[in-house]
Amino acid sequence: MMTPESNERPDEPIIKFESMLKTDDIYFFDAEDFEDIVHHYLNNGKISLAKKAIKIGLQQHPGCIELKLLDVEVLVFENNLDLAEKILDELQVLDSHNEEIYIQRANIYSKQDNHEGAVVLLQKALTLATNGFEIQSMMGMEYLFMDDFKKAKECFIKCLDFDDQDYTALYNVIYCFEFLEDFDGAIYYLNDYLDKNPYCGIAWHQLGKQYAAKKLYAEALTSYEFAIFSDDTFMGAYFEKGKMLEKLGRFKDAIENYETTIKMEDPTSHAYLRIGKCYERLRNDEMAKYYFYHTVHEDPLLDKGWLAITDFYFKKRNYKKAFYYINKAINIDGENADYWKKCAQINNALRNYHEADFAYRQTVEFGDKEHETWVKWANVLANNKDFESAIQVLIQGQGYFPSSAKLAYKKVGLYLLNDDKINARISLVDALKLNFDEFTLFQKEYPQFSTAEWVLEVIESIRKASK
Repeated sequence: MMTPESNERPDEPIIKFESMLKTDDIYFFDAEDFEDIVHHYLNNGKISLAKKAIKIGLQQHPGCIELKLLDVEVLVFENNLDLAEKILDELQVLDSHNEEIYIQRANIYSKQDNHEGAVVLLQKALTLATNGFEIQSMMGMEYLFMDDFKKAKECFIKCLDFDDQDYTALYNVIYCFEFLEDFDGAIYYLNDYLDKNPYCGIAWHQLGKQYAAKKLYAEALTSYEFAIFSDDTFMGAYFEKGKMLEKLGRFKDAIENYETTIKMEDPTSHAYLRIGKCYERLRNDEMAKYYFYHTVHEDPLLDKGWLAITDFYFKKRNYKKAFYYINKAINIDGENADYWKKCAQINNALRNYHEADFAYRQTVEFGDKEHETWVKWANVLANNKDFESAIQVLIQGQGYFPSSAKLAYKKVGLYLLNDDKINARISLVDALKLNFDEFTLFQKEYPQFSTAEWVLEVIESIRKASK
């Protein structure tokens, strides 16, 4: 239902209505007053009061189509769809050219996940409406449900053509551009929009994000500066400006922007973290550590904060402290693959190979299937002389990266370390056929085997066969 803003009409009817509810007296209201009362309660999420107003309103004005449509809106909201459709059927007979009937039918279809049907009904409503921008917005949402971002974008652009201050529509337009990965299109659209609305901080901020996505950091920085010029309380613009200054290596300036966000509102863990990272890049270890600790104090559940402290000590080769903090993080979120991967690296550095093996196992279990994870996990097992398990890890990894020469040649070396020359020969043939030129990987990692006579014979036979 297209609802008027709450300040468009005086609030006397609402005061009078609530007084009536308290005293049990019966007051008479115009149908339009009831509509305003219902809209007020719906806009404020007071559904039970809206239902009371509808009930009393229909008692006083039983033929009022607008009140019946409001009744339908509430029924749809509460998923009482059968009754809603029954009322709509009755209203269709009375007023077949009322666009709101088609809008509510579209809402019912949308609730039933029939988004194509909802669009057809909204298009019919559009032919009946005098101002269809809200219908365009609803159609845009239906297209989003269908993942048709191109048509959704067109609908939201029409909303902005009608009202260029409709920032919800602006965000939705940019969301569509981003999902379509059309960053150039978004930049063109936003620049055109800003020609007409040069002091729109939201548009400048969104333009900055598009430039940043294209790694045009200087252009992004300028956009964020214009966003701040348009609205010097725009905290998000200061934060994004700080990130661009970091990208450009201007860490002191970045710190100033992050500090501005802290002064403007309650400190955020993300701002503390970024400041800590800047001080780390400036090689001011004490200040970096100070802000990293502030990060986890402000938000103990922020994984990046715990990882920052862990990485800080890991880089200093203070593995015992790094181990302490990564375990503290794991105690908070035991299903975080990043935590477990870092835990594995620390245990490997401490030569706790059994613990590192377990940590890598957890890393993979919780979703990390990156190429280097398989390589490093195999290395841990090889360091512990468990060559058989290391080979099995590489076979698992090859399931995800079948064209990886690194995994293939490493497996050859591990078979040889496990004194299994038959499988080593088979694996060497497979690796050479996969990528002959990458044999240098084997030479570098396993020089003790790379010049063996049988290895050279296999290489020669593969070379001849490939000619």
